Amino acid sequence: MNTQPHLDGYLPAEHPLSPRGLFADLPAAIRPIVTPKLATIWEQDTATLPRPLAEARRCYRSFAEGELGHRANDVDLAPHPTPGEVLPSLADLLKTAGRQGMLTDLLPRPFGSASLGSYRYPLVWAQALRTEEMSRVCAGQMLFLSAHSLGVLPIVFAGDLSAIRRFVLPAYRQTIAGDPHMFAYAITEPSAGSDAEEGHGASVSRPGAVARRVNGGWSLTGRKNFISGGDIAKSITVFAALEDEGIESWTCFLVTNDMPGFEVVRNELKMGMRASAAAELAFHDVFVPDDHVIGKPRQGWAINRATLNASRYAVAGMAVGLAQAATEAAIDFACTTGLAGKPLMDFQEVQLQIADMMTETTAIRGMVWQAARKADVARQDRSSMCKFHCTDQGVRVVEMALELMGNHGTLHNSGVEKIYRDARLTQIFEGTNQINRLAVIEDQQEQFLARIERN
Repeated sequence: MNTQPHLDGYLPAEHPLSPRGLFADLPAAIRPIVTPKLATIWEQDTATLPRPLAEARRCYRSFAEGELGHRANDVDLAPHPTPGEVLPSLADLLKTAGRQGMLTDLLPRPFGSASLGSYRYPLVWAQALRTEEMSRVCAGQMLFLSAHSLGVLPIVFAGDLSAIRRFVLPAYRQTIAGDPHMFAYAITEPSAGSDAEEGHGASVSRPGAVARRVNGGWSLTGRKNFISGGDIAKSITVFAALEDEGIESWTCFLVTNDMPGFEVVRNELKMGMRASAAAELAFHDVFVPDDHVIGKPRQGWAINRATLNASRYAVAGMAVGLAQAATEAAIDFACTTGLAGKPLMDFQEVQLQIADMMTETTAIRGMVWQAARKADVARQDRSSMCKFHCTDQGVRVVEMALELMGNHGTLHNSGVEKIYRDARLTQIFEGTNQINRLAVIEDQQEQFLARIERN
């Protein structure tokens, strides 16, 4: 009688018909081709990455597991902070993340903390790896740290070396020294959401944030809302239309939180990613000097679209991480919960569902990596496909975990309840998934029109 451990319906690893030892007697030249070398899918996938990105992925996982896990439930359940307030544990996290280079990895050393080797590959690839690994542990803390990079991206994409030298590098030095200087990205307005992410809607939108020309600079009025990290940011890249013009005149302004007239009005009470506040910001005739214009006047729409095209890969990475977390929670549940005297994992129906979850997660990870490998931020179709497909499928994987766990999955301490709330947000920001579907059509418009004309 075979007493070696195995699941019902499967052979033990040592059995001569098991794939584990099946190829041991094949010729030496063939064994490396057919014999699995790495135990986990994570290890297998990491081994396929270029070395600098593989090292970055290991670094992100180590940081996430060491710094985010023990805070996750507490910061999720904590009351929403008032503007300017930061939970002590999150304040400590910012300092630790700053010292370890987790807030300065958009730029390579010696300007930031990214390795020079990783800069041989598209920036969005490393950022997608980062958001995946952090979201797997706690998406709220991931956003708390990562919204800062979104605020820096417009300065990078403007190609304004003077602005990078004057604004980003001093902030990075301060952050690495343990005094975090956070950035935020402000496009959304109370009267419009996806108008800021889609050309046709923007063409008929009436801007709420407006910049009026004054001596030596601009006077900025209006409001922005749902600004991730806007409550703690010292610098904010704010997009505003020029007076009496539409969004085509959008200009990017670097606003600091000590400028007279700037106000953090409130933090929203929200469902998911609760560790990161979504703030409403008000600008009461804020004077912004000319040297705080990022790029040139009226370049804001182009800078905004490039930023969104890049950040959609990071959002897709978030969905992969959340799907991975839900899959692991479901596996833990199936291995530790019994029915009829045996673990749920012994039931084939459970195995089928977990296999589907593992496969969907692997598939969307592959989509992100394949697209990010050859990312072109001038195009939005590929990034939009990644964003809407990966986030939709990521939410579906989380729903599968909830279905498998039943009423246990709805409990906060299951982990999956929080994962679901966090995952739902990925379908909304960086353009709703409906807007991202339309963005795919927008980029292919000329081809469709050519086919129509041929008929």
